[in-house]
Amino acid sequence: MTPRTRTGARGAALAGVTALALTACSAVGGDDASAGPSAGADTVTLVTHESFALTEGLLEQFEQDSGLSVEVVQQADSGALANQLVLTKDAPLGDVVYGLDTTFATRALDEGVVVPADVTAPAAEDAAAYAVEGDDDGALVAVDYSDVCMNVDTAWFAERGVPEPSTLESLLDPAYRDLVVVPDPVTSSPGLAFLLATVGAFGEDGWLDYWTGLRENGLAVADGWSEAYYTDFTAGGGDGPRPVVLSYASSPPFTVPDGGTEPTTRALLDTCFRQVEYAGVLAGADNPEGAAQLIDFLLSDDVQADLPGSMYVYPVSTAVELPAEWARWAPLAEQPFEVPAADVDAHREEWLTQWSDAVVG
Repeated sequence: MTPRTRTGARGAALAGVTALALTACSAVGGDDASAGPSAGADTVTLVTHESFALTEGLLEQFEQDSGLSVEVVQQADSGALANQLVLTKDAPLGDVVYGLDTTFATRALDEGVVVPADVTAPAAEDAAAYAVEGDDDGALVAVDYSDVCMNVDTAWFAERGVPEPSTLESLLDPAYRDLVVVPDPVTSSPGLAFLLATVGAFGEDGWLDYWTGLRENGLAVADGWSEAYYTDFTAGGGDGPRPVVLSYASSPPFTVPDGGTEPTTRALLDTCFRQVEYAGVLAGADNPEGAAQLIDFLLSDDVQADLPGSMYVYPVSTAVELPAEWARWAPLAEQPFEVPAADVDAHREEWLTQWSDAVVG
């Protein structure tokens, strides 16, 4: 198993350019979540992405303890989620959102789709360390985070006696021609995160030249993370041809073979961009009090401890321990590349268009 089945749709599609249709949704405690939030203080509607999953019983325990019935409305990805929240802000799809990530958080704030909430969970203090720049009211509350990084098939390189790459620059070496695959940043959240990593690494004047170099060195671009990892990557189970793939710092623990003692892959921690996922109460929510309770639930020790195993992300809470295999095989980047949130918001579509023209043509 590898971190979340993040399909190509789990990312951004030139935000704001095209209105996205509502996707199918699932419900806990309701028959038709597609109709939007249910009236009544005993129901709270969570709007989230398709990768939302908790260990069976956790959400049900929250319902039992709180007396609330939780309906879950799922969008395809963080980009679709942000777009739909903006398009429906005058008639919100629910009460609370979870899953807006670093690449789209500022858009939600600028459009006023979330409002501050009375979040009381102790982990809220830890979450404050990941606050969105400029969100002085704390309308978005960090729940989890992950590092998007290049991963290598260590066994492939060892068998051939080829040194593994280690940095972004090293991927331009002819020794790695035709060995690298990344998901399309236009259609993939991790793909967009990697584009931002290159902006952070090479600046606004150099990142596009870097991508041109990757293209000239035989870069492959997949529609999404799943295709890149499971089809093109040599260690993804599909006998792919490329031993370098964009994935997550949390990917290696899931490549320890049955009966083995260590992973067959490694994350390149000098290539990473940190993604944070946020929750917030939707403006105009029918049940803002229930929404705040649900955010407290997401920050509870039980859920925070569950996140690595259920959604393969790092909890923001410092009160819970990571699984032993994560502590050993999934270290985070000490200095992930960064791009100011305001710059992401101002240039996201411009950068995606420039990338498409230069890399896809």
